[in-house]
Amino acid sequence: MILCKIHVHEKDRILAACDQEILGMTFRGDGVKIKVSEIFYGGEPVSEDTFIERTKSVTIMNLVGNRVVERAVKEGLVSEQSVMVIGEVKHAQVVIM
Repeated sequence: MILCKIHVHEKDRILAACDQEILGMTFRGDGVKIKVSEIFYGGEPVSEDTFIERTKSVTIMNLVGNRVVERAVKEGLVSEQSVMVIGEVKHAQVVIM
């Protein structure tokens, strides 16, 4: 499952999504660190298809986890060149204009 949480900040709707099994973990690599925090990412568990539906209503996406990022790439929401690998986990940020 994928965890999805939508944050509203002024005019932006931010989708924080992660692979469920990495919630609470911290990844490090090449001088970069990412913490998959409960506060930011700890949302509702959804299927990959529901995750894709949620992407249609947001202006910013913050994605962490190999499964969630790979699905976003497959759907054309994220360019493969924009994906970072931190430790052993993929991370992508998207701003929709």
